Amino acid sequence: MPPTTILLASVLKPLDDTRMFGKFGRTLAERLGIQVHVAGRRAPHPPGAPTNLHTHELLAGSRLSWQRLAAQWRYWQLLRQLRPQLVFVHAPELLPLTRLWCSQGRERHFIYDVRENYALNILTQQVYPHVLRQLLAKLVRRIETAATRRAAALVLAERSYAEELPFATLNNSVILENKYQPPPNEPASAAPHALPMLPAPLELLYSGTISELNGVFDAIAFTHAFRQVWPTARLTIIGFCQQPEVLRRLQQAVTAAPEALTLLGGDQLVPHREVVRVIQRSHLGLLPYQPHPSSWRCVPTKLFEYAAHGLPMLLPYNALWLAATQAYTAALPCADFAQPNATALAADLRATRFYPHGIPTDVFWASEAAKLWSVVDAIR
Repeated sequence: MPPTTILLASVLKPLDDTRMFGKFGRTLAERLGIQVHVAGRRAPHPPGAPTNLHTHELLAGSRLSWQRLAAQWRYWQLLRQLRPQLVFVHAPELLPLTRLWCSQGRERHFIYDVRENYALNILTQQVYPHVLRQLLAKLVRRIETAATRRAAALVLAERSYAEELPFATLNNSVILENKYQPPPNEPASAAPHALPMLPAPLELLYSGTISELNGVFDAIAFTHAFRQVWPTARLTIIGFCQQPEVLRRLQQAVTAAPEALTLLGGDQLVPHREVVRVIQRSHLGLLPYQPHPSSWRCVPTKLFEYAAHGLPMLLPYNALWLAATQAYTAALPCADFAQPNATALAADLRATRFYPHGIPTDVFWASEAAKLWSVVDAIR
């Protein structure tokens, strides 16, 4: 019998998370007779959600608060209350309790959605002291490896994880990329965005997680340099920053140049529908990521989002990303966002016809939704 109650859970991802709620949750709620529950970090219940798609708060505090430990208890209580036949685990810290729950009944199954190479992130992003990084990375890898042996299926958000993760191969996992799922009632983009002509304003965009590693300060430097050849260029930064010192520097930069920079969010999560609205009114998306082992082999979600709206992009010299956009002529490379050759780049932008064949269809979630249902239907 197919599952009738499905739970999707994470501790740190917000309840309206685009992958957990917007993609997995909405897809699974399409079938009659299935109740879908999403558990995660406090966020407003998305408007227009189906009546069989519910949300449950596990965490209200910060990622480093004691509430994070209490979230484990709330999760266990939720499992006992809902008694799901199928659990999608979107965070490794929930794997031990999920395994325990599923071991207590024959009709209970779980699927592990590997959204990141967590052990590699811990080792390379230097959030924790060196010794603690080593211990945490080994612990996470052991938890994941043990859980994989019991999981009904393994889902990978990135193709590279099949090569990077010792417990994941193309034989025992399914790749579900973070392609774009339009919000309910969003009209399809009729045509790609057209770059304006001088002296009209040029709306630049940096969206998503705000961090130094993701290049937010390089995006600011790029804007100031580009305004030398396009004086009306303006940058909108929209997203959440979880590093207080980075946020402080960012706010200072925005205050010092209000004519060039706008910050939306920063110290708070931004609803994805607001991010989409900003994408729709922008002219050029910036992806000024710095090379790093934790992200360089992953395709940024915003690449799919921008392409789905026909938004031209500037990318670093990452062969994977440039190859992904080449078929649509969706992007131009930028060798150095912090010190761009603004004059040459402006000329290249004017001379390039972006998305000559219209909005690409293979950047949308529909193809991944079909694969998700194949995984679920195979569980008996």
